[in-house]
Amino acid sequence: MCGRYAVVSKIEEIQKAFRAEIGKGVVFKPQANIGAGKQGLIITQENKSEIRNSTFGFTPAWADKPKYVLNARAEGDHNKDNSFFFSGSKGILEKPFFRIPIRRKRCLVIADAFYEGPERGGLSFPHCVFLSTGRMPFAFAGVYDEWENSSTQQTMHSFAIVTTAAPPGVLQQIGHPRCPLILSKQQEELWLDPHAHLADITSILQPVVDLELNAYPVSTDIKSIQAEGSDLLKPTGDALLPETSFILHQQIELFGMGESRAKKRRENEGPTLFD
Repeated sequence: MCGRYAVVSKIEEIQKAFRAEIGKGVVFKPQANIGAGKQGLIITQENKSEIRNSTFGFTPAWADKPKYVLNARAEGDHNKDNSFFFSGSKGILEKPFFRIPIRRKRCLVIADAFYEGPERGGLSFPHCVFLSTGRMPFAFAGVYDEWENSSTQQTMHSFAIVTTAAPPGVLQQIGHPRCPLILSKQQEELWLDPHAHLADITSILQPVVDLELNAYPVSTDIKSIQAEGSDLLKPTGDALLPETSFILHQQIELFGMGESRAKKRRENEGPTLFD
């Protein structure tokens, strides 16, 4: 599953990357630890030119209470072994939770990196996973919906991230069998197209063979949903593919989170005579 991810690019970079504007009333700040119940940034089929807030953790419109489902398996209840070579039907198309959203309520989930650990152990052995091509930000394939609380008449906007079996490479080295579906720029257009044929959408729901990922270990502080700050992205060991090393962390630490080197140094050193 993909239960934690980070969005640390500046809003200007996000708007440029997705050719969309931040929506009216949208609250945005760089976040290194987005998990269940937290607000993420999405772009929906309804308005491809607007970036909006939404709660990470999907609840369908017909639910009797919030469900907070984080991931939507492309294979649905099939492919129990998480085989990369699975060629059966895409169960998400028929699963009650997602059969309407996958057809009418698809979204882009904006991200810069995500966290995974081994299938057994999870975030007790966390790694920060990112695109080794340096592409930041990028988009996960997502589905969304609106749920109304019958007691308060308040509407909750929520989303889930679509996942596939993990391709050979970094995630298998970590020991994690699933991978969020990261879209190419061409696929982003198709994913948001309300007139796209279902067969074309189904063709996207495949593990990405040539997905260029790298990862490095990070602190177990990421396990706490309350934890925040760029230190969560700081490497605690070597990258799995050394050639791309710690480019991601350097970019985020210096530019993404708005934490300048001088500011970080002052915080680490404590107050001075000039403070």
